[in-house]
Amino acid sequence: MAAKLTEEQKKDAVLDAALPDVAFDGWTLQGLIRAGEEAGLEQGEVRLLFPDGVRDAIAHFFARGDKAMLERLAKDDLASMKIRERITHAVRVRLEVDADNREAVRRAAAVLSLSPTHFTGAQALYRTVDAIWLAAGDTATDFNFYTKRALLSGVFVSTLFVWFGDTSEDFAETYAFLDRRIADVMQIEKGKAKLAKALSKFPDPVSFLGRLRYPGPR
Repeated sequence: MAAKLTEEQKKDAVLDAALPDVAFDGWTLQGLIRAGEEAGLEQGEVRLLFPDGVRDAIAHFFARGDKAMLERLAKDDLASMKIRERITHAVRVRLEVDADNREAVRRAAAVLSLSPTHFTGAQALYRTVDAIWLAAGDTATDFNFYTKRALLSGVFVSTLFVWFGDTSEDFAETYAFLDRRIADVMQIEKGKAKLAKALSKFPDPVSFLGRLRYPGPR
């Protein structure tokens, strides 16, 4: 049966079999191999699917969550929402996607906080916030492209840590925290817009300084 699956489906099958144990045993190569056997895969095939072991498995886990988030967002009427509402909604959906695997997410974040896996964690975070901004309709191609993603990365990570320990009903504390953080970011964006508008009234600094230095004939 497993031989008829695509590579992506095989990875999903290993993850599905591994996740119940990850909450208790953490992310381990031996756990992935056992999960692969449950899914009908040989040990060697599991190693080929995840050549970097746990790091690759976690990257696939997060990528699969991003994909599920986008599928859900595609069914929502984001166009009727303000940009702040779109971003807030998308972050909530991303958390909801992994609500049943919260401990696995927490343990994955712990693994990716270690030095050898920092880059994998940064990649996963970037892909998530980039997917959220694109789903929200962001079309920025200038410096704002990067600042928006940097700001949302901070919001997403801090919200994750609240979510990990949230015992409130329906994660009310997490979502209240998210609302406050998004409000802070929107204030920063408004401040940037006001500053840009104010600076636009002044002469170009390069040409202005050039005139001071080279006033020309009088």
